[in-house]
Formats: sequence, C-alpha cells, structure tokens
Amino acid sequence: MPISNKFSFTGAQGDQLAARIDSPEDPKAYALFAHCFTCGKDSVAASRVAAALAREGIATVRFDFTGLGSSDGDFANTNFTSNVDDLVKAADHMRETLQAPSLLIGHSLGGAAVLAAAGDIPEVKAVATIGAPADPAHVAHNFEEDKYEIVTEGEKVVNLGGRNFRIRKQFLDDIAEQPQVERIKNMKKALLVLHSPIDSYVGIENAGAIFQAAKHPKSFVSLDNAHHLLFGKRDADYAAEVISQWAVRYLDLAAEDKPKPLPEGVVEVEENLTTRLAQNIRVGSHELTADEPISVPGGNDSGPTPYDFLLSGLGACTAMTVRMYAELKKLPLTRVRVRLQHEKRGEGAKKIDYIHRRIHFEGDLDATVRAKLLEIANKCPVHRTLHNEIEVETIEDTDN
Repeated sequence: MPISNKFSFTGAQGDQLAARIDSPEDPKAYALFAHCFTCGKDSVAASRVAAALAREGIATVRFDFTGLGSSDGDFANTNFTSNVDDLVKAADHMRETLQAPSLLIGHSLGGAAVLAAAGDIPEVKAVATIGAPADPAHVAHNFEEDKYEIVTEGEKVVNLGGRNFRIRKQFLDDIAEQPQVERIKNMKKALLVLHSPIDSYVGIENAGAIFQAAKHPKSFVSLDNAHHLLFGKRDADYAAEVISQWAVRYLDLAAEDKPKPLPEGVVEVEENLTTRLAQNIRVGSHELTADEPISVPGGNDSGPTPYDFLLSGLGACTAMTVRMYAELKKLPLTRVRVRLQHEKRGEGAKKIDYIHRRIHFEGDLDATVRAKLLEIANKCPVHRTLHNEIEVETIEDTDN
C-alpha cells in the first residue's frame, strides 16, 4: 500500500526545500512533479496525481519551489530559470538517495518548467503537462496591470490568488528570454499534453503550440469542462488516472508486477498517509479510496466515507436482488435506481441509525408488481445482515 513521507533537499539557491514522496512499498519507477505558479506541493492536482501513480507502482516526489509553501528562501529572488534549476536539483537528490526520475509531470507553469528541465535529466523517458503555457512569458498576464511599476521601480508586491508576492523586474526579464520552442523540439521524450478547452488562465491554444512543436511519440487529452487548477475532484482524478495509465506504457512497467488479487471475500484497508484520514482499500483486484469530507478535520474528500461505502453496499445488493428476481419471473423491468441516505435519529443514548432507501423502477410494471419488487428489495442479503445480530471479532495482526 502507498506510503507518504516528508523530506528536504538543497535547492539551486542553497535553500532547504520541503518535499514529499508518495510511494508504493516496492517502487518500479520514480516521477517528479512540478506544481503550478505560486501553488505548492500539496495542491489538489499534485496530491491526486501522486496518489494515482503510487497505485500504479510509481513513486512520486513533489516539492515546494524556493520561497513557497514550507520551503526556505525568498520568492522575490526566484524566477523561471531558478525553478528549472530546482527541478534538476530535486532529480539529483533523487538519483543520490532513491532513483532518478524517469517521468516528469508539471501543472501550469510547472508544466513549462518540466519541459525545460527534461533535457537536463538524462534518465527521464516521459513528460506530462497539465494546463501548461507554451511560453513561460504567458505567466506575466497575472500582473499585467502592475507591469509598468515592476519595470520602472524594479519590483512590486502583487496579489495573486489572494496572497501577496513580491515580483521583481528580473523575473519578467527571465521569462521573456526562455527558448521554450527549441527545448520542446529537442526534448526527445514521450510527451502527454492535458488541457481544458475552457481554460481561462492558460488558453487551449497553448496546448496546440506545445503539441505542434514536439516530436513523436506525443499524445493529447482534453480535460473537458475542467478548471485550470483542477479544483473538481472528478477532473483531478481523471487527469491522474490518464497520466498513470499512459506512463506505464512508456516506462516499460509490466502489468504482471501489480499486486496479486486478494482472495474472494477478503477486504484489506490500510492508511494512505497522504492525508490524515485517507485509506487505501483493496477488494480482489480492485483498489478504492476512503476518506472524510473536508468539513471533517483531517478529511480531504479523496474518496467516499465509510458510511458511503456501507450505503453503496446496501444499494448495490438491493438493485442486484431486484434484478435477479425480475429475470427469474420474466418481468419487463428495464432499470433499477436506488437512492440511500443515512442519519441518526433520537436523542442521547436512544439514538438509532436510520437508512432511508428510495427505489425507482423503470419498465411497464403495474402497481402489484411494483409492490412485490419492494418486498423483494427488503430480502437482499446485505439488508438481512444489517437486521441480524452481528459479531465483529477484532484481533491484532502480528504478521509483517
């Protein structure tokens, strides 16, 4: 099961940079992730991509660039070149202590950074970008109104995403001088470009320019309706799964190396460690994630809650039982939909668990048949289990 550990390394300017590695027990390859401009290693995109890669057997290192997040240093002294240098330093540290990265992933300006750094990390076989600008100078639109003062006065504090950052003229000069097109043309790595067609921060035309400049093998995936920062859980998870599946092809990771399926009827749950409450769940050959919503301290909404899984089990069993009965009796039932909700009713010690279940039947069914189907629904095995007296035996597992 994946584990997550913090560490630090020395960046390009001599500062200690805060990093985290999300890793399976026995990594088959290593990846390095570069976060978006002024974001951080714990952004939604970074954390979800790292978790998805870990499930595929790929350990992922993500870190805060100099002067951001938990890293030391002054952001005002950094620029695009120093970010690229930080990436190379991170790869050097991985080479010395773990294994050099064979996959680079970058989000937004981080995507431009990995395209620039790829040529300086010889072990890299594949590069993936998410909402990346074709030209690093694109980031200057974030402080277009402040550009005159930055140039004439040498620096200015600007507000980006609700936080203040000191931007200096050297930053603007640096992003204006990047030979990005030549880097992409000469990269000689497999490339995956992911971009939302409605991205209002970095337009879709940037994806086209990157794709056009790159040589094969190259792939493009549209992140339909996704926000630039991948705020939506489904969008972030989709990007993560696409990258992880694509990377396996180019990193020559054998599917046979995946963990053997658990025996039928056995479920294994282990802490994810990427956040305080997230859990990895294995059922047969399936891998799931459980978590609590963000409203719960320590929750990160990376998966359904334990009660969500309980309701899902009851709902699935209900629909299956009704379906089997309908087929046995040759009833014209075309579809079953079950909607469930759990709550506590009562006060104090007298509270009871209440599950509200609504079942929708589609098909040419009369009232008598519908009533019979509701009766059958109450006979599903999970429903019966919940009504039976249940004993849970708990012992310590002393196996390694």
